Amino acid sequence: MPTVVLTIGGSDSGGGAGIQADIKTFSVLGLHGACAITAITAQNTLGVEKVFGLGPDAVRAQLQSITDDFAVAAAKTGMLYSAEIVRTVADHLRDRDILLVIDPVIEAEAGGRLLCPEAVQALKEHLLPLAHVVTPNIFEAEALSGVAVRDKESAVLAAERILDAGAGAVIVKGGHLDCTDLLATKETSLFLPGKRVAGENHGVGCTYSAALTAYLASGASLPQAARRAKRFAEEALSGSMRVGRGVGPVGQAAGLRAEAKSYRAICNVPDASDYLL
Repeated sequence: MPTVVLTIGGSDSGGGAGIQADIKTFSVLGLHGACAITAITAQNTLGVEKVFGLGPDAVRAQLQSITDDFAVAAAKTGMLYSAEIVRTVADHLRDRDILLVIDPVIEAEAGGRLLCPEAVQALKEHLLPLAHVVTPNIFEAEALSGVAVRDKESAVLAAERILDAGAGAVIVKGGHLDCTDLLATKETSLFLPGKRVAGENHGVGCTYSAALTAYLASGASLPQAARRAKRFAEEALSGSMRVGRGVGPVGQAAGLRAEAKSYRAICNVPDASDYLL
């Protein structure tokens, strides 16, 4: 049976981020993805136009239905929207043996608030202590720690404060700086260098945290999972698609397409598009 992973977050009607990006990532990596939707967004490549938050009872019912049936190896949170939803998710996961990755989504990359201001404190109080790892970008790290992340030293300080809130580990993503991520635990700090990849970046944060969750659920250590997720996100960026009039989504299946193209070239197999009328 395939490993089951759970994503808890918002639906992106444009198909680029949120639940949609997570499920695509899980599928490409060979895992079965279940989901609990917290909010429905009306958004496209130009940004988030409206957000319709679900009530805590609707979120609780989804979570209960999933965990009643599936043996969930790991879960990740994305857009949680309200303090009530944050507390509902924490209450459901607290006594369950499910590895938890928290992607503290606060604002959409293309614009639009995805976490109500009062929910940030609820996230720190109720969910961070349950997290195996938290994956903020530099702006989210500042919101959680009060430290403006401008360089490696301030990233370490921000991570230390998030760890003090109870998280097991922190990955401060450096995509808005020099693409070097910081992986920090109570025992050690490790810098993971990356490279700047040209492409459309809508959904790259969700894709990274979903890949990290998938690799952890599959048995990788945290440093291994962090490195592999970083490569997966870079590959997805390189395979991004320009659809719509704004920032296009990353392509989670870019690696599969490259493998298929290489196979066709080696075996002299025509591309599927050759058969289209």
